[in-house]
Amino acid sequence: MNTFESKSKKALLIEKLIKFLLILAATISILTTFGILFSILFESIEFFKLRSFWYFLTGTVWSPGVIGSKFGALPIFSGTFVITLIALAVAIPIGLGSAVYMSEYASPKLRDYLKPMLEILAGIPTVVYGFFAAITVAPLIVKMADAVGLEATFNSALASGVVMGIMIIPVISSLSDDVIRAVPDSQRKAAFGLGMTHGEIIKNIVLPSALPGIISASLLGLSKALGETMIVVMAAGLRPNLSWNPLEDMTTVTVTIVNSLVGDFEFNSPETLSAFALGLVLFVITLILNMISLSLIRKFKEKYKVNTL
Repeated sequence: MNTFESKSKKALLIEKLIKFLLILAATISILTTFGILFSILFESIEFFKLRSFWYFLTGTVWSPGVIGSKFGALPIFSGTFVITLIALAVAIPIGLGSAVYMSEYASPKLRDYLKPMLEILAGIPTVVYGFFAAITVAPLIVKMADAVGLEATFNSALASGVVMGIMIIPVISSLSDDVIRAVPDSQRKAAFGLGMTHGEIIKNIVLPSALPGIISASLLGLSKALGETMIVVMAAGLRPNLSWNPLEDMTTVTVTIVNSLVGDFEFNSPETLSAFALGLVLFVITLILNMISLSLIRKFKEKYKVNTL
């Protein structure tokens, strides 16, 4: 009896220790997030003491380092969204389509070959993607645009967005494949028993069940696209350009942040502090997108739960 009690006490102690370590890990993660936020926030406040907050959000001219410098970030954020939307338009259909094929149609042996080959894309350095965009994709887009009577520059948002989309295909494909395969096979068999075709099962059963995970995978791809720098530098250019034409050159927030921090300006100058203001707005935008996606996931889970009762 004493031996049993001592083992029980030891097990409880180990359980409390593990619980403490898990709480510590969660606390460190949360404190790190707040630390990042506050470090950006304080420097951003210093910037907005020197420059107008309203003009920063709505201004159309970004010209730091010159006489009468202006810090209108609208061209930078428009370039960011144009390139990111192009990347998602490329990555989501291809990534989701490959995930559906590997999980629903490919044989286990073929899948064991296809998935590692697809995930190789995730291990390629972004600078290599940048070379591919600048040397191969951009000239191809210029030739295709000339063939249909359009004018395109060798530094274009379209070239950068297409290659960025190729880069994030493995993120969306791999995670989507896992969540699609996690859908209970009993649902497929029940649908087959009701006379549904395989395509109808994928459309009406599998994809709705896996949609929360697919949204999460797409959001992860979105975050990776928002934070990409090298592909944009090498394929889209450095010019803040307020335009929705994907055949023109433009830049993104992350590229502008790098340019602001590597200049020869003092740390407390508006040119350097503008990097923190850009980072803060990007942080807020990413937070809002996360909140919207989590809300959609929660609503869909509740809807799906009601429909399956």
